Amino acid sequence: MTQKTHWLTLIIAILGGACIGLSILLIQTLQSTRVDNYAVSVKKAAPAVVSIYTRILERNDFNKSSNTTHNLNLGSGVIITKQGFILTNHHVVQNAKSIIVRLNDGRRLSANIIGSDPFTDLAILKVPAENLPHIQIGSSERVNVGDRILAIGNPFDIGQTVTAGIISAKGRNSIGLNTYENFLQTDAAINPGNSGGALVNLKGQLIGISSAIYSSTNGSQGIGFATPVDDAMAVMTEIIKTGQVVRGYLGMDAQKITTQLAESLITPAQHGLLVSKVSANSPAEKAGIEVGDIIMKINDMESSDPHKVKNLIASYKPGTTISILGTRGNQSYKANITLEKQPMIKHLAQY
Repeated sequence: MTQKTHWLTLIIAILGGACIGLSILLIQTLQSTRVDNYAVSVKKAAPAVVSIYTRILERNDFNKSSNTTHNLNLGSGVIITKQGFILTNHHVVQNAKSIIVRLNDGRRLSANIIGSDPFTDLAILKVPAENLPHIQIGSSERVNVGDRILAIGNPFDIGQTVTAGIISAKGRNSIGLNTYENFLQTDAAINPGNSGGALVNLKGQLIGISSAIYSSTNGSQGIGFATPVDDAMAVMTEIIKTGQVVRGYLGMDAQKITTQLAESLITPAQHGLLVSKVSANSPAEKAGIEVGDIIMKINDMESSDPHKVKNLIASYKPGTTISILGTRGNQSYKANITLEKQPMIKHLAQY
């Protein structure tokens, strides 16, 4: 090899190494930008997040000159389709006499309630406009604990606000806010006025509807809850199609059998559900289910999680027949029960 060739090879190697180094640095910079800069995600999602103002008439028994008062409530919502369908919380529009939606571009539109579902605290609104900015739908099933997310809404009516955080937990179902709970938990700041707003991933896709905060001071303390978008879209689709969400109804309350509970009941059962209440004239009562029974299986599936069983029963349509394997004392029994339509009275019965 000549000296000239040697130097040429060395220069090519140096340049190649420099290119590789610069490429690695560029990739790291881009990755850092994607993680730390939320501007692109916000630009995609924010135009579809709206503020919702409702006027509510309430009785005032202490004011003799007037028996009603006019209260203005504030919430947020998310435009789901360009035709103007908006997802929000039921409690945002409950008892509303009139609803005004303020778009991100400043426009104010009157909205009508298409339907609502108090059992999941969701409502669907419609505004008379076309070609509206609408959000891209993500998947809450694919969300993982630790994923970075953004919450967009109008807290305290100070204007559209974006807060950042992570998914702190999934499947929270014993908060006591709704009849049917499957919350995403986040530490992104959610405050009064955020209800009904968007929880989005870093692609700007909707993964949840902000619903509530856990707080002793009515302010954000790093624990917020959102309804997963998969659940919210299922409710929205049925409401738009039929005007309501129809669920199966069994008519009983039950609690999980624990070792301590089994010992206090002097029962050999180490799993199952202890029936704690049976509603009058319900399918459960008609089938002979009694308080104190232990439900071992439903449709040949072990029943040990009351929340999963509650959601399972709700997923069936009225008229569906389910089989229940239970015990009463030392005797076991099997019953076939035809589910009825769930009464529209929140918290009447868990199942």
